[in-house]
Amino acid sequence: MAKVIKIKKGLDINIVGKPQEVEVHAQPSTTYGVVPDHYPGLLPKLEVKVGDSVLAGTPVLFHKSFPEIKIVSPVSGKVIAINRGDKRKILSVEIAPEASIEYAPFSVETKGKSREELLGLLLSSGMFALLRQRPYDYLPNPTIIPRDIFVTANVTAPLTPKAQALFGDRVEDMQAAIDLLAKLTTGKVYVGIPAGSGFKLSNCEVIEVAGPHPAGNVGVLINHTAPVNKGDTVWTVSASELVIIGKFLRTGKTDFSKKVGIAGECVATRGIANVICGANVAELVKDKLVNDSAKKRIIDGDVLTGTMLTDEYAFMSPFSKVISVIPEGDDTHEMFGWAAPGFNKYSVSRSYPAFLMGKKEFSFDTRIRGGRRALIVSGEYDKVFPMDIYPEYLVRAIVSFDIDKMEERGIYEVAPEDFALCEFVDTSKLELQYLVRRALDMLYKEMN
Repeated sequence: MAKVIKIKKGLDINIVGKPQEVEVHAQPSTTYGVVPDHYPGLLPKLEVKVGDSVLAGTPVLFHKSFPEIKIVSPVSGKVIAINRGDKRKILSVEIAPEASIEYAPFSVETKGKSREELLGLLLSSGMFALLRQRPYDYLPNPTIIPRDIFVTANVTAPLTPKAQALFGDRVEDMQAAIDLLAKLTTGKVYVGIPAGSGFKLSNCEVIEVAGPHPAGNVGVLINHTAPVNKGDTVWTVSASELVIIGKFLRTGKTDFSKKVGIAGECVATRGIANVICGANVAELVKDKLVNDSAKKRIIDGDVLTGTMLTDEYAFMSPFSKVISVIPEGDDTHEMFGWAAPGFNKYSVSRSYPAFLMGKKEFSFDTRIRGGRRALIVSGEYDKVFPMDIYPEYLVRAIVSFDIDKMEERGIYEVAPEDFALCEFVDTSKLELQYLVRRALDMLYKEMN
């Protein structure tokens, strides 16, 4: 029987526009992009130039510090642009796809192979880049053997489809990937699943995680099973990416297609689409939006941790589970502002009477509703942070970049997504996820 973790701290945000569990058609993208910023810690170096022809699985980028780590093309076609930003930073490698995808050949026979050979297969095929490590929430260091590997097959973020809808029919692929990952660690593979979901998996320790968001975060799973201490290294992966690895191991094809939700108040046709990672996000949703004049924000990912679509950021991350579209809100004018009765407004502290009207969905836009203020120690982070860490004190150490205090207060155990709800409820309006990401980057440079 699976071990059960029940968390009480957290917050399920009931937002208008949840996706229906029906399949919706996604138009094939006219261009696909390989984006270095999708892979934290990557120091990208090009392996292709404009005009080169590539297959799905052909290396496009490699890591300067670890050249064996390859970032590969998700489709076959021709490289049509290498987009750069300030200081010639590589923003994306743009690929025009062929009508049908051709895959680079890989031998995926794993029987009798050593750990080094199995690791080499993941590295050369680009599958290794779907993993993360803690500390730092970076691409893993392939020269370090992880203490444990953690898989989260639980999805609790707002507007995101349930786990069963995203990968419930891919258990065979999950199992194939778990069997290989178990050979890459000296410890265990832990898999967190939704309570009562009934995923049947072996060669791992299955743990049911029940409770509000962020129950689906891998950080919660780690903290409640085998916390990361200084000197430890663990790998993490979401089941959405695990099934990509598993399908590769079963078929030899670097097939980067996955199910993602298309949701949000501004989406008329909501549901679950089968999409190839790296697709142009605007093209995915252009025929599914509400036809009105309101300004909309398209988000690659969920509304708490996703990235806003811009000219520089146009392609879907391989780590996304949903494309969210919500009102921008900058053209909204409210009589009396915050002093209005607020019968339809959401409040964590129940400052508005909407909670008296029973459980309902709320309309959210992107307005911050206030400016930055001093860091107030109010205990509000702790109410939505279900890890054995004092988040407010850790944030104070992060702001001052006090390494000793950051280490004492759990910096090696967290990732930016763990502070998404803290950012949502924050009276001080601080960009906590940005602060945590910056601190992890600075700490990595300091320690390495």
